[in-house]
Amino acid sequence: GVFMISILFLCHGNICRSPMAEFVMKEYVRQAGLDHEVLVESAALHRDEIGSDIHWGTEEILDRYHIPHTPRQAHLAIKADYKKFDYLIGMDRYNMRDMLRLFNNDPAQKCSLMMDWVGASRDVADPWYTGDFDTTYADIDAGCIALLEHIKQTLHK
Repeated sequence: GVFMISILFLCHGNICRSPMAEFVMKEYVRQAGLDHEVLVESAALHRDEIGSDIHWGTEEILDRYHIPHTPRQAHLAIKADYKKFDYLIGMDRYNMRDMLRLFNNDPAQKCSLMMDWVGASRDVADPWYTGDFDTTYADIDAGCIALLEHIKQTLHK
């Protein structure tokens, strides 16, 4: 089917934060009955974890909140993603720096940070370093809820 809106979540390695956001957002989109209208994917900005499945900490928290997820492989964002996606959403300022570099300084203003959607100008902490998947999940959940509201308005649902 042809999706009306497409979202790409980005983080450093595409094993912790961006796939967490992908699966959380997919579930909210499904609950809203918009899964045929909204495409949700995620990608890495660095090669560290290319081919790896999601981090066990991300898997554990998705299971705890009954969020469906499928096996996947971390893959690298490419320049062509800029044309393909309407929303390119990074998790922290380092991701944004990499996004601006990859997407030629974002001429169409498609790039944003996850916490921009909840009106907070801060990073989503990387649980790869903090070990704290709960705080990361709380931020991502809030960001996805706010993003869904924005998209519902865009689609006039």
